[in-house]
Amino acid sequence: MEARLKTGIWIKALIRRCDLAAIPIAVLARGDGDAGAVLLKVNGNDGFFVLTQARAQNGELVWMRATGPLPVPETDANAYIGRQRRRDPDIWVLEIETAAAEKLIDGPIV
Repeated sequence: MEARLKTGIWIKALIRRCDLAAIPIAVLARGDGDAGAVLLKVNGNDGFFVLTQARAQNGELVWMRATGPLPVPETDANAYIGRQRRRDPDIWVLEIETAAAEKLIDGPIV
């Protein structure tokens, strides 16, 4: 079994990375500090997209564009997040204002 970092610690590390890079980040919803899933609402230059954690076939952590390959309006991103929070209230939701989210997260975006 793979040792995993607690979600709360991972969130603090991401916030610190964003602070050091002068990238605005906000916690929109707190989830379970030990094992809560994470949704990242990314505010890029041309719209929004939501990233969700997943595991690739080889077990590697990846991030999927849950709202599709193209940016969406903020209302669509918020609607997706709302549906996920109703299903699982332990999900963390963070909003990041950057066009280069892949440089901040641990794993490729697929």
